[in-house]
Amino acid sequence: MLTGSTILVTGGTGSFGSCFVPMTLERYNPRRIIIYSRDEMKQWEMAKIYGDDPRIRFFIGDVRDRDRLYRALDGVDYVVHAAATKIVPTAEYNPFECVKTNINGAMNLIDACIDKGVKRCVALSTDKASNPVNLYGATKLASDKLFVAGNSYSGATKCRFAVVRYGNVMGSRGSVIPFFLSLGDGAEVPITDPRMTRFMITLEQGVELVWHAFEDMEGGEIYVRKIPSMNIVEIAETVRPGAAHTVIGIRPGEKLHEQMIGFEDAPHTYEYDDHFKIIPAIHNWSADPARIKDGKPVPEGFTYASDNNRDWMKREELAAWIDANRDRIGKV
Repeated sequence: MLTGSTILVTGGTGSFGSCFVPMTLERYNPRRIIIYSRDEMKQWEMAKIYGDDPRIRFFIGDVRDRDRLYRALDGVDYVVHAAATKIVPTAEYNPFECVKTNINGAMNLIDACIDKGVKRCVALSTDKASNPVNLYGATKLASDKLFVAGNSYSGATKCRFAVVRYGNVMGSRGSVIPFFLSLGDGAEVPITDPRMTRFMITLEQGVELVWHAFEDMEGGEIYVRKIPSMNIVEIAETVRPGAAHTVIGIRPGEKLHEQMIGFEDAPHTYEYDDHFKIIPAIHNWSADPARIKDGKPVPEGFTYASDNNRDWMKREELAAWIDANRDRIGKV
């Protein structure tokens, strides 16, 4: 599907884009990938990697700028929406700015995709959008709802929208693994709460989920990849073996455990080999065989959270991943 196409990635200089671009170039050889973001320095640095590759284009712009999006989407077939204000404490203390990017930006992109004849758009979401307790999660829940409902507004253009939802990306900028690694020798490792658990996913797995969404979607689906969980103390002991710990308490807006599917979504959720799919109830889409395909309904009252997960990452698995990826941890 993506072979020979033109793809635009909003927030394309971030962690996701840095992995999506080379993987997609290698697997699909698209005609063009447009990196749309507002940070000129990150674009400059990213451009050095690809040199004169004619398949890569850079476009300075902000999802808050509706007119700029319309210009950027000329001739675009597929869109990945990765732009967001996503650091939880930052969003708590800058709520107006978070809303402008995560909600207003989503509305701008949906309108632009429909009006410019984009075929399909996949928006990146987060585990924090399920039963949100912080502003970032609340804005991403609103964004998810907007992209789902966008399928009702596409009309004759038949632009389709879907969402992918996953947990903490291992080793990405701002994540806990590079933070623990950055601590000096002999420093105590700060632990928010020893009971805390988190989902663990690699950037490559996130990219593969987006690819699957493009191929599978009929419109309105929320894709949730099956990924392992890990306890925060086990993460700390694996990253900094032998280091002392100090409990600092949960930060504003943080959860003890993350959730990707709540029991309210269970009646419309289906299970597949390596993922779940939440199908919206609006327009009776949740009963649509084309959307359900070969999925099996989850049990009544089902939830998918980091503390009730059936799959747990072992310390040895995390240690092996760190050893294999040490050169790029915290750099993407």
